Amino acid sequence: MREILTLQIGQCGNQIGAAFWENIIQEHGIDADGKFVGHNSNQIERANVYFTEATNKRYVPRVVAVDLEPGVLNSIRESKYGRLFRPESMVSANNGAGNNWAKGFYTEGAELLDSVLDIIRHDVENCDLLSGFQLCHSIGGGTGSGMGSLMLQKIREEYPDRMVSTFTVMPSQSSEAVIEPYNSVLSIHHLIENSDMTFCLDNDALTRICLDSLKIKSPVHRDLNSLVAKVMSGVTTSLRFPGQLNADMRKLAVNMVPFPRLHFLLSGIAPLTGVQAMSYRNITVPDLCQQ
Repeated sequence: MREILTLQIGQCGNQIGAAFWENIIQEHGIDADGKFVGHNSNQIERANVYFTEATNKRYVPRVVAVDLEPGVLNSIRESKYGRLFRPESMVSANNGAGNNWAKGFYTEGAELLDSVLDIIRHDVENCDLLSGFQLCHSIGGGTGSGMGSLMLQKIREEYPDRMVSTFTVMPSQSSEAVIEPYNSVLSIHHLIENSDMTFCLDNDALTRICLDSLKIKSPVHRDLNSLVAKVMSGVTTSLRFPGQLNADMRKLAVNMVPFPRLHFLLSGIAPLTGVQAMSYRNITVPDLCQQ
């Protein structure tokens, strides 16, 4: 089985990662205790791509979650599916990166790096055949951009023959932090050099979709995260379920990336319908094409 190890870095990375796990746990028919409760064997046939099978046929997400402050990781532990995650796979510090790329890359993040790499090595050794790594982060803040860049660099050094794909949230133009553009520019250099595929997620576009298509009057982070989780589960469907097309990360990259440094992919999702309007619509092929 071609396993994938997911890395979640920073507040945004952990929040979209948690929404992604919530989504695919339901798709694979796994309950809050990690047991398979689905009705179709296809649901669980390739679950090992993202999950490790523990004792008593309990499925555990193969993930390493990192943040420089403990708040988001604590909220994941206390969530509905919090018991599924291995406690040692969640690593946090207490100081935070203060929206500063250099703190994540050179000081606070570098201090935490060795303990994170040890957990990654342990998870990689437990895999039969590792396909690659999937990194969730944003490049506007300090931890996701600074420590995310450092992690990419170290993973490329240690596992040069494995694929690395990233789900990268780009900052919006109307951001509160003045230094977001600087964090982004510094991170993009590392994404160009060390990533094989980067799925760009635009904060402004997510907000517009929530306002215009889903008719949510004042979108909150949870609405944006659930939209990102749908995109992520859509992109990874061919990796997680039986099929002929794009069956692993390398095949997906061969089909999508024309030139090694030109690997920034834009994802689209259709149909987009508000929850209230869902029961009043019959979705046709022209509808999907227009969206």
